[in-house]
Amino acid sequence: MDVAISGSSGLIGTALISELERGGHRAFRLVRPGGSAGSDDIRWDPAAGTIDAAGLEGIGAVVHLAGVPIGDHRWSASYKEAIITSRVAGGGLLARTLAGLQRPPSVFASASAVGYYGSRGDEVITEASGHGAGFPTQVCLAWEGAASPAQEAGIRVVILRSANVLSKLGGVLPYMLIPFRLGLGAKFGNGSQWFPWISLEDEVGGIVHTLTHPQIIGPVNVCAPGLVRNAELTKVLGRALHRPTPWRAPGFALAVIAGKERADQVLLGGARVEPKVLTSTGYAFRDPELGPALQRIVAAT
Repeated sequence: MDVAISGSSGLIGTALISELERGGHRAFRLVRPGGSAGSDDIRWDPAAGTIDAAGLEGIGAVVHLAGVPIGDHRWSASYKEAIITSRVAGGGLLARTLAGLQRPPSVFASASAVGYYGSRGDEVITEASGHGAGFPTQVCLAWEGAASPAQEAGIRVVILRSANVLSKLGGVLPYMLIPFRLGLGAKFGNGSQWFPWISLEDEVGGIVHTLTHPQIIGPVNVCAPGLVRNAELTKVLGRALHRPTPWRAPGFALAVIAGKERADQVLLGGARVEPKVLTSTGYAFRDPELGPALQRIVAAT
């Protein structure tokens, strides 16, 4: 299958290209102005609303991953606008373009996040659950809505509601490793909030699974089945690094460091999300449980 990918230079995009090529598929990168382009690259400029539509004709699948990070900056008004715009402009441009093709792809997989569900306490969350509240939910609603033109044109649309992707190469884990290695690892608040997670290998494996299983339509929770709370995450990572974790980061300290809104909604909030669609369609997780996953990840060179 030929697959076009936005955000192809990011953590997930880079790993996804490798996974696709290992499976015998051909990956096409969506490249912005100023980026080097090869024979398998497709030019686009979401800010200007332009794209090489001809380069997408006959493509088997399109995966939209592009967007500025949501979890590693303070949420100033301008950065919040950039978070939404970077996702919606690109997603909308792709969806509208695909809807107008003579030979559209069979599937459009657009990234989203488990932030769609907001903070839900101990409620068990599946793809059938409704959305929550807060800024991450606002982002996800706009992000997912941008894919509507493709769906209305009859293209199979998959919404990838991803959890925290664990990898030493990027995402949340490298920020955690520094204090934990110094023996300063701490649970956030009382540590009772759920922490949806997935290894990078299962993130890209799950994406490929949705592309190659035509019965999958709509939202997919791309997260591991081994659910953990923040306190357990803290203990497991400490054990993987052979470091003690007796500390607790109180909410007021997190608010000072990260900003109150982000601290409340991301660091101290969480949802008990289950990957019902992936498991019911036969996806075999490489890393279903956090302990062995972190042992493998932190030991990798």
